[in-house]
Amino acid sequence: MQSPNSMSGKRVLVTGAGTGIGRGVALAFAGAGADVVLHYSHSGAGAQSAVESIQANGGRAAAMQADFNDLAQVKQVCAQAIEFLGGIDVLVNNAGITMNKPFLEVTPEQFDTLYQVNVRGMFFATQAAAASMVAQGQGVVINLTSVHAYAGMTEHTVYAGTKAAIVAFTRVLALELAPKGIRVNAIAPGWILVENHLKVLTDLDRTAAGQTIPAGVIGEPADIGHVALFLASDEARYIVGQTVVVDGGQLAIMPLTGDFRERRKEQWGQGYVPNL
Repeated sequence: MQSPNSMSGKRVLVTGAGTGIGRGVALAFAGAGADVVLHYSHSGAGAQSAVESIQANGGRAAAMQADFNDLAQVKQVCAQAIEFLGGIDVLVNNAGITMNKPFLEVTPEQFDTLYQVNVRGMFFATQAAAASMVAQGQGVVINLTSVHAYAGMTEHTVYAGTKAAIVAFTRVLALELAPKGIRVNAIAPGWILVENHLKVLTDLDRTAAGQTIPAGVIGEPADIGHVALFLASDEARYIVGQTVVVDGGQLAIMPLTGDFRERRKEQWGQGYVPNL
């Protein structure tokens, strides 16, 4: 069981932390005693409000802007974060964008934008942070992917491809960095309710939607924050190169088998298994 200050003294950079999962993860690390830099691209108000909340509780934090479409800005924000923190112990790669569009309608510009932000940005942000971690002989990298890497949803060919790439990237990067004292893992969230969902799903019935998930509720950013804290802690020292699925049981449901909450009407095994 981790103590409330299990990250005391740790220096953490969370990318894509202006809203949603990234903001929740950053607040979780700050609540556990870490110094935190919150990177954002467009959501400056969300990142700054989180910084103010952290500072009001005696923590140390800063918000820094960078467009992950621009590789120079990716490298610059990592350098600025390391300078502010005095080094880096944990990098949480959350920056990413989503898009749904029929495959036959996707443009090269749209394709390039998602891969530049979700994959290339993550790759080179990690490269910049890892150089500092190698110099100090230790560090943790946590990459955010998605259940879209494992199960299909129409109109998500580009997004799902980026998220599957992150799973493979995590596995291979872990092998390369483990001998240098750096642990690399990933988290694949399922449905985590964030601000952007509510902008689109204006008539969402949260209770009814939660009943479609075995856990009975839609997840919250704090649920991912708890897992990130564990993966960054010494308790997770033997977890290397893995992607932890945090989805409330979404991927556990076999498709085309009916409502998982109802007892099955069919009885298989009669005549072969006793007492059926």
